[in-house]
Amino acid sequence: MGAPGSGGLADVGRDEASLRRFLYGLPGVDQVGLERRSAVLGTRSIKAGSKMQAIDMAVSMIDLTTLEGADTPGKVRSLCAQAMRPDPDYPDVPAVAAVCVYPDLAGVAVERLAGSGVGVAAVATAFPSGRSSLPVKLADTALAVEAGASEIDMVIDRGAFLSGRYGQVHDEIVAVKQACGSAHLKVILETGELAGYDDVRRASWLALLAGADVIKTSTGKISPAATLPVVQLMLLAVRDWHRATGERRGVKAAGGIRSAKDAIRHLVAVNEVAGPEWLTPELFRFGASSLLNDLLRQRRTQLEGRYSGAAYIGSA
Repeated sequence: MGAPGSGGLADVGRDEASLRRFLYGLPGVDQVGLERRSAVLGTRSIKAGSKMQAIDMAVSMIDLTTLEGADTPGKVRSLCAQAMRPDPDYPDVPAVAAVCVYPDLAGVAVERLAGSGVGVAAVATAFPSGRSSLPVKLADTALAVEAGASEIDMVIDRGAFLSGRYGQVHDEIVAVKQACGSAHLKVILETGELAGYDDVRRASWLALLAGADVIKTSTGKISPAATLPVVQLMLLAVRDWHRATGERRGVKAAGGIRSAKDAIRHLVAVNEVAGPEWLTPELFRFGASSLLNDLLRQRRTQLEGRYSGAAYIGSA
């Protein structure tokens, strides 16, 4: 599957007809081939000597997340402490990439993480449904940005996308991107609500055309979420975007990734589908609340030669 040519990409979003023509001109997804390749990637193993390196890499790529109605400033501060020093007994464990919270708690995280190098991501734009007016979505984004969030995770309007109103989705992303200022924009496609792989490809390209710094699988509130075939498709999109434009954009796999084994499968996919250049926290992230604990248990197992329990680590 080749990348679209770079000529004319800048004009694709100028009107609904151009956008539709481009998105429906993308190659159709070979479902059997995609799922077969994902199955093969899922069975790849890494050498024992590389496992610690892979675990530490996965830890450094986590957006440690709490997105519950019962979240409190105390819970967010505790999460931030864990983000900065994931395993107190092993200070060589890297910090996670970011802490992800609701906009009204972004300021709490910014204060707690000051000077640590750990980012603050805030969900916005009527998360998780994305169903509100554009002014409300922009106000939601502004709340997070003004609190100091360095990353914004927005959700697309799936109703508009599934109805074929691609221009509306595109323009909303453009507007939110502008409202982000210097904050990076991750665009959540909620792939579990899309009709199939062709829609995942179209939604990925639509978000990239509109200025997404990162395309993200899901909110974590819908199942299925980050499946390996879906993540593979999104990695192909950013790879082809780079081939067409020279720009590197990222992917965030969120929802359902809970084990070190799953995380390593995804790292193998990143390496083989997009390329080793994407194996950085700037270009690949895991959105997770429980993954960190299993990575730390597996890391201790590698070091101590026995499987460690969960109690000593705590739960985020």
